[in-house]
Amino acid sequence: MLGSKKRLTVENALAALNREGAGYLKVLRHGSLHVEIYRPQGEDPQTAHTLDERYVVISGAGAFICGEKKQPIEPGEVLFVPAGTEHKFAEFSDDFATWVFFFGPEGGEHDSWLPH
Repeated sequence: MLGSKKRLTVENALAALNREGAGYLKVLRHGSLHVEIYRPQGEDPQTAHTLDERYVVISGAGAFICGEKKQPIEPGEVLFVPAGTEHKFAEFSDDFATWVFFFGPEGGEHDSWLPH
């Protein structure tokens, strides 16, 4: 976690991630909201999670596989993954990093509208 006096910026979060030497770091928790910074190296080992997720791509490019759908990704892109859905980043550049927002109840929220 970032220190309580640190601002939650990309720069501060990536610096903390580098200090930890990990692929992800939890940076904030409030109620059901958990915020992480995620920077996989080489390949994305993720499996399905029990909470809904929202990603906001910070840097880099590549592809995102969610269920049976594969799409290109770019900085600034917002992605949604319903709880329990297999997903991962693929073919991503070395500078790829993303915010991850876990939220809601276990098993996910069931009232949603998703763009086509």
